[in-house]
Amino acid sequence: MKIGLAQVRFPKSAAEGVETVENCMKQAAEEGCNLVCFPESIVPGLRGVGFEVETYNHEIQQNTLYKVKLCAKQLKLNVILPLEWRDELGMHLTAFVIDENGKELGYQTKNQIDPAEDQFGYKPGNGRQLFEINGVKFGIVICHEGWRYPETVRWAAVRGASIVFHPQFTGEVPDPQFYDYAMIARSTENGIYFASVNYALENQKSTTSLLSPKGECLIKAKAEKQELLTYTIEPGEANRLLAQRLLSNLLL
Repeated sequence: MKIGLAQVRFPKSAAEGVETVENCMKQAAEEGCNLVCFPESIVPGLRGVGFEVETYNHEIQQNTLYKVKLCAKQLKLNVILPLEWRDELGMHLTAFVIDENGKELGYQTKNQIDPAEDQFGYKPGNGRQLFEINGVKFGIVICHEGWRYPETVRWAAVRGASIVFHPQFTGEVPDPQFYDYAMIARSTENGIYFASVNYALENQKSTTSLLSPKGECLIKAKAEKQELLTYTIEPGEANRLLAQRLLSNLLL
């Protein structure tokens, strides 16, 4: 399966975010991708990271989802679309999965919220979902979860995922090496591909990357540059050896 990882600039508005998504989807389809993934909360943008973000508007979010579904169907392209989304429980950070027929397969919520995000009223989700496209099983963990809660990645690996996608935002940080090493750890401790998708940001030290099941960096975006990374993964190389050996009865 050929995947696309879209390192894009932070949107100045929800409308610009939608335009960016549609343009990248067209590029991904032209380059023969089966699936493309975007950074955390690509529409309307992530709050509390130094950018102005529009007030939440559920109608805009619904229209965004509708437009991307339509585009996915037209392009025959599967999409992981991270959005802010409000439901009866409150405001969530999510990642919707849309198949090549424009059908919504479900969405993954961010279940472990960064303490710095509490002030924006984000509510953690309460479940995880395994997705499957073209016979390839995958999971999704959103930003803070993948960095600080490795069990969220293992959840998918023990259930057969060959790859876990990691929509995120990581700007200028004092310990950039942590993020690169965390990507290596998430892949090797589970024997799976780990695809971390960041924005193109000023002074960023951690960029969009794809790690092999052996922890090798297969592709890596340049800092501050908007680009679409593409790579054909071989699901059979994800042996999930250590994940399968997990003795879950020993966990608290």
